[in-house]
Amino acid sequence: MEWKDDAELFSLMKKELFTAVLGDVMDKLSFQRQFLPPEIKPLQAETVLVGRAMPVLEEDLAAEPDKPFGLMLEALDDLAANEVYVASRGSLNHALWGELMSTRAMALGAAGVVLDGFTRDTREILQLGFPVFCRGSYAQDVSFRGRIAAFRVEIRIGQATIRPGDILFGDIDGVLVIPHEIEAETVTRALEKVRGEKLVRKALQEGMSAVEAFRKYGVM
Repeated sequence: MEWKDDAELFSLMKKELFTAVLGDVMDKLSFQRQFLPPEIKPLQAETVLVGRAMPVLEEDLAAEPDKPFGLMLEALDDLAANEVYVASRGSLNHALWGELMSTRAMALGAAGVVLDGFTRDTREILQLGFPVFCRGSYAQDVSFRGRIAAFRVEIRIGQATIRPGDILFGDIDGVLVIPHEIEAETVTRALEKVRGEKLVRKALQEGMSAVEAFRKYGVM
């Protein structure tokens, strides 16, 4: 492997990889339900996110809560360096994230946040530069509407299952989850594919046909 720890792994992934190539590799490894819904996008188009998942289970409230936010504050404080706060959702009638949560997550060294729902305080978060992937912006508060029921548990967003410690990778084309047991093989194969595509790109620029390029390199 070309890395010895998460810091080197994540730096390498940010530098060379992107969601399309990682998704293609996992398809061939028979992991074909790894993308989160396409509506989940970065607040800033140039954002690239990679880190280990800290999954959070959100649920709707039917009545005024005994404890505001449920376990939201505990989940936030439990974030570790290079982790991604990733929240499932109940109904889409409130925000799941905001400026002060971003401030705390940054202080803890978190890699970013992925929400199957909305953020708020968007201008302030953009000024902070904290990586947020979500369905959009909506100011209505979570109070009286939802709570965090559990964290560091397995969750499901769309067709993807996310477990604590799995790798989340996101860019302008979406967010996907790389299961821990195939992360080394996935990243290694993705690096090989990306580097092979550079050869194909050069050949195409020099006039080689698509048919010939695919026959020679097996990449297109």
